[in-house]
Amino acid sequence: MTTKPLSLATLPDLTNIATPAYDRADLSPGILHVGIGNFHRAHQAVYLNDLFQMGQSMDWALIGAGVRAGDEAMRLKLKEQDCLSTVIELAPGGHRASVTGAMIDFVPVTDDNADLIAAMSRPEIRIVSLTVTEGGYYLDPEGAFDAAHADMVADASTPDAPKTVFGAMIKALRNRIAAGVDPFTVMSCDNLPGNGHVAENTLAGLAGLSDPAFAQWIKDNVAFPNGMVDRITPATGPREIEMAATEFGVDDKAPVTCEPFRQWVIEDKFPTGRPALENVGVTFTDQVEAFELMKIRILNGGHAVIAYPGGLMGIEYVHEAMQDPLIGAFLAKVEQTEVVPIVPPVPDTDLGAYLNLIIERFSNPDVADTIRRLCLDGSNRQPKFIVPTILDNLSRGTMPTGLILLSALWCRYCFGTDDTGAEIAPNDPNWDALVDRAGRARENPAEWLRMDEVYGGLADNALVVAEFTKWLNYIWENGTKAALQTYLDS
Repeated sequence: MTTKPLSLATLPDLTNIATPAYDRADLSPGILHVGIGNFHRAHQAVYLNDLFQMGQSMDWALIGAGVRAGDEAMRLKLKEQDCLSTVIELAPGGHRASVTGAMIDFVPVTDDNADLIAAMSRPEIRIVSLTVTEGGYYLDPEGAFDAAHADMVADASTPDAPKTVFGAMIKALRNRIAAGVDPFTVMSCDNLPGNGHVAENTLAGLAGLSDPAFAQWIKDNVAFPNGMVDRITPATGPREIEMAATEFGVDDKAPVTCEPFRQWVIEDKFPTGRPALENVGVTFTDQVEAFELMKIRILNGGHAVIAYPGGLMGIEYVHEAMQDPLIGAFLAKVEQTEVVPIVPPVPDTDLGAYLNLIIERFSNPDVADTIRRLCLDGSNRQPKFIVPTILDNLSRGTMPTGLILLSALWCRYCFGTDDTGAEIAPNDPNWDALVDRAGRARENPAEWLRMDEVYGGLADNALVVAEFTKWLNYIWENGTKAALQTYLDS
């Protein structure tokens, strides 16, 4: 198939792909988004593109932005193709692709963030949204704002020359006050419980380090809606670039692939307005927490359940792990006996049907999501996605044997070798410390549970320590497969 480089000029030549039916000249910016990665381009940008296709909310187009060196590389790629993105939905048995045109500009990434601050200060920007990953909110091990973080200390000492996105937002809010412009709404699109509250605590926390009165002003005047977002979006590599070219005839330097499923649930807290996203499937509700807890416990927790046995067994892709009878059965048993029973009711949602949907999504071979990606950053994800479920089971008098086994599998993974002895490349920001602790835990398993930043006080629970010790010793003596089989037979 002949390929065409992606640009506004070549859109009419793309015949095997859906393209914007709207005139980009009719769009004007209303949202500045920081963190133009794959998830954002397969999620928020797609919802907005669908809305623009209906001729609605045309004054809510996106301006992209970033504060990291890698963001500038993405900016250069996207600017070369007029900020267009190819999004390929990986439905089993037939891929579908579209070009999204919701983003109309991308702010240059500079050391002083001057362009970013200027863009956020513009009165037409009424929402600043974020996908800066779970680790990008400067939280301490307890999940509170980390006032001692070097980046926060630096921004607090030079508030007029901030290096972080939160420092840039504070400076932009001051500019807006001086110009008599209403504050923007801060909309986190990251996978964090209470992401709106987290964003507020970080922004106000940073402001409070240099100006407590302004921190209070932020709390009183800036809206931070909580939201739950969901769509599996693998990283882009040569496979995805080749897919765009061979299947759809488009030469896109940074195409996005994703599963067909998507979900966005958010609070309707937008004092200066918002796009009519309810018309394209977004759920606005005051019960975001219920949807969020369901997703975090069942989906994100489920990812971890299959990730570490898969990693130890040398399995590369998520769908391959789901095809393994031991891992598939492990996921089903843990979810049905230890996870779903402690998830509170969710409006208009059947939790059993939701679990079946999760299993179907994990099993999609076309997504080609990797086990390594799911294993990434366990030290940050385990305390959010797994440990709370362990604690909830314990509070009900139930020993969550499968989740304790999962913790032992994570410990074994962090030793740095799989069951065959092959090296596992570093896969956590705290990898060296984890490898060291996993080595000590081989002789004294309780050492692993003494990571209070992950497990809280679980090391003080003798029954949990005994269960963890049993499983870790069993894994070392018999391997991952045998441990899974023993759990399933119990």
